[in-house]
Amino acid sequence: MVNEIPPPDAQPAPEPVAGQHIICPNCGEDAEPGDLFCESCGQDLPDGITPVAADEAKRPGGMNHPAKAAPSPPIDLEAPNPVCRNCGGTAFLDGYCEQCGTPAAKVRDHWEERPATWVAAVSDRGIRHHRNEDGMALSARPEPGSRAVLVVCDGVSSSFDSDIASLAAARAAREVLDRPRPDVPSVAGRISAWSERLALAGEEANRQAVETGRHPSGRPGERQDSPPSCTFAAAVVDSGVIVVGWVGDSRIYWIPDSGEPEQMSRDDSWATEQILAGVPREEAENGPRAHAITRWLGPDSPDTVPTRDSRVPDRPGWLLVCSDGLWNYCSPAPDLAELVRALAADVHGDPGLLASRLIDWANAKGGQDNITVALARIAPIPPQRGQATDGTETSATSVEDSLVTSPATVPAHATQNPPPGVVNAADHYGSPQA
Repeated sequence: MVNEIPPPDAQPAPEPVAGQHIICPNCGEDAEPGDLFCESCGQDLPDGITPVAADEAKRPGGMNHPAKAAPSPPIDLEAPNPVCRNCGGTAFLDGYCEQCGTPAAKVRDHWEERPATWVAAVSDRGIRHHRNEDGMALSARPEPGSRAVLVVCDGVSSSFDSDIASLAAARAAREVLDRPRPDVPSVAGRISAWSERLALAGEEANRQAVETGRHPSGRPGERQDSPPSCTFAAAVVDSGVIVVGWVGDSRIYWIPDSGEPEQMSRDDSWATEQILAGVPREEAENGPRAHAITRWLGPDSPDTVPTRDSRVPDRPGWLLVCSDGLWNYCSPAPDLAELVRALAADVHGDPGLLASRLIDWANAKGGQDNITVALARIAPIPPQRGQATDGTETSATSVEDSLVTSPATVPAHATQNPPPGVVNAADHYGSPQA
């Protein structure tokens, strides 16, 4: 062992004070004074980070501690629901409500997630189906508009164990999207970073769907002739930027409080192909093959790479991610926006209550499918200004002009003019050289 002796003019490092920590400037996790790198994300920890008391280190927010996005607390979705779905009774015998005789429901038949006051989701079995095959997963930082992840996966009913696959896929995608990203101050940099991360999230979600097929549950009545499959729709909010990705026909809408709303995603479905061929939307979406999807997650999928898009809203509004159990009854963005705005006013802008009201509305329309609604309340945050690689200062609008991506990340509708209230980064995408 070699003892290293500091030079005569060097000052010894101060002794750590019991109960104090330093905060990683990249991911916000605690580290010990004197650590050279963060064990959570690998970020180098420079000298000069001021230690804080343990109770202060746990306080969210602040310059040195960007609060980590917190997922909703885990719950056992397969456990029996302690409240009767039909009459509200709480006493059960042999799996049936003692008050009305209704079979006991599972927690998953109707469950909610609310990781922050501005982000919430509700998933419901609906009326017609015997189980809820939708999956969802959320996380959010406490500060409104700072960072949130919303993922919805809709299990394909014609495949076995699709309820298991959808939930596993949604949670796996959230875990990937919750990982710290590089500290990129520019809007274009964040869009690019999240676009790449969404591709990885889709890859991991698909891996979970495939893994579900390798270990069938063997539940009674479960069909075995079609491997588990599900859709994928995910949205990331990052301080004034929205980046989304999808596979299948679960949808993502941007609904500003004023101005024109839009459907950010474009269904991978037979109906969409018919619409692009000139068939009226109402006719295509109500045809016999309206819900036949052309892309999905699962062992037999032809393409699992999420299509991605982005927006920079300039006014407050709602980011909505949902399964087709909702949009079946209100597909066009203007119609859905009218509904959302009216119900939002009734619940005073509470995302959890708004999601519940939308679920109730869809069930009142017939509840023919599982219904999942995830919402984030968005208020514009001035995008940070950063430094371009040549040292010149850049802004959100100028840096996007140089953003280049591959065609796989740009949906066909991205070249259309965006509605008022958004800056469409995809309008500035270029095509790579062949």
